[in-house]
Amino acid sequence: MPTIFSHPAPMLALALAVGSRGIPVPLLLFGMVCTILPDADVLGFRFGISYGNVLGHRGISHSLAFALTAGVAGAIGAPLLRSGRMKAFCVGFFAGVSHTVLDAMTSGGLGVAALWPFDQGRHFLPWRPISVSPIGPRSFFTQRGVEVLLSELRWVWLPCLLAGCPAFAVRHILNRKNRNA
Repeated sequence: MPTIFSHPAPMLALALAVGSRGIPVPLLLFGMVCTILPDADVLGFRFGISYGNVLGHRGISHSLAFALTAGVAGAIGAPLLRSGRMKAFCVGFFAGVSHTVLDAMTSGGLGVAALWPFDQGRHFLPWRPISVSPIGPRSFFTQRGVEVLLSELRWVWLPCLLAGCPAFAVRHILNRKNRNA
């Protein structure tokens, strides 16, 4: 899995691209929480839930069904998020799917149960450039943790910046032209 530091990157890139009118701050914060929330499944280890169990790490919380649930939660909470229901649904769903995709691009683990409940298997994407993060803070603050962060800078943050910054620039150029017109 990528770290909780990098899972919000796609959501931040989207917010950078569309601006605060497109994604108000409460909706952005909701989306960022939704990018991290699937990894709460690691708490299952403390309750004896094994990694390979459907309730274990990268199980149902990493499924498209879970992303759909995040979208529905956004739609229900849209007034609190200062957003329309469809936009809040899309942000929640996008955030959940982005988590699944990033984890499916990692170099280790058991894969993600992306297609649960229709398929109980764990899957990876064919291209897996992101170094898998160690689980737990003690293992993270090591040389391996530094390697993971460098991998995430290259394969998560840089592509997100390359996607978000041009849209940000175009949006600002168009806004400036509209103000001067």
